[in-house]
Amino acid sequence: MITRNSTLYNFLLFSISLFSIVMAQESKNHDKAFFAAGCFWGVESTFQALEGVISTTVGYTGGKDKDPSYEVVCTGITGHAEAVEVVYDASVVSYENLLNTFFELHDPTTFNRQGPDVGTQYRSAIFYGNDNEKKLAEKIINAINESGKFRTKIVTEVEPATDFYNAENYHQDYFKINPTQAYCSYVISPKVEKFKKVFSDILKEQ
Repeated sequence: MITRNSTLYNFLLFSISLFSIVMAQESKNHDKAFFAAGCFWGVESTFQALEGVISTTVGYTGGKDKDPSYEVVCTGITGHAEAVEVVYDASVVSYENLLNTFFELHDPTTFNRQGPDVGTQYRSAIFYGNDNEKKLAEKIINAINESGKFRTKIVTEVEPATDFYNAENYHQDYFKINPTQAYCSYVISPKVEKFKKVFSDILKEQ
């Protein structure tokens, strides 16, 4: 029997307190970033490969409807974009690294379109959480435009982060679970492999 004065009780209490302190300390360096860059299956799989990324969640944001479904978002009437929430360790990977990844994994010059996917839900967008993130995003956009990397100007929207609604469970980790699905094989996989070659120095160890 465990009583309030028992050694086991005190040990358990100490362990719980220590665990809470460790988790709180770790969470201090865990930030969130939100990006939209076309179909969220591919965007998620790319960010998942980065060292320092703790977790990813695909969902919908940037629109007016609450708790939208995939089917409704696909109509384009909600204003939401397919997006990815990236939880990352800021001591390992910087927000600037995430932005550079974002601009490499899709074509930021196509308006409301990525490859075969067309519609406002596939727009290119960065949803910033504070002024520093906004300024850094705008700085990088200006630098890329001035560099002439793309033939046309970047059309990525930079807007404040609003409510993020998790997508349906079957969308989460979709590429990881369904790598042989036709869209994944022919559209996502080549992009992911190309990205891994360019950013091999900041990827998680396999």
